[in-house]
Amino acid sequence: MTQSQHAPAEPYGRLSPQAARDRISSGELTVVDVREPWEYARDHIPASTLTPLGQIISRPQESITADNVVFVCEVGQRSAVAAELAAAAGMQHVFNLEGGMQAWRSAGLPVES
Repeated sequence: MTQSQHAPAEPYGRLSPQAARDRISSGELTVVDVREPWEYARDHIPASTLTPLGQIISRPQESITADNVVFVCEVGQRSAVAAELAAAAGMQHVFNLEGGMQAWRSAGLPVES
């Protein structure tokens, strides 16, 4: 890639587990977990809401209703898709949890089941 060519910027932000925790704790961001119900039942970030990625893909206008959201999945791939869809739907402040629940757990942050 030459200097004049640039990869397109991602339309969403990326947050480390610690940065996400701080912004969630302050009330700045809400958490949307895009994993499957059985994954969410196993463990999830406290106060998160479950909206599986398939539902977001099939009905984005109904599923993406708020801004200031951090999307989370197991490793950060499905949540990146959700964040991209939210940005495409016009949301200005959407984030992906880098490393997903694996990184959140590894950081020793709280989970509920």
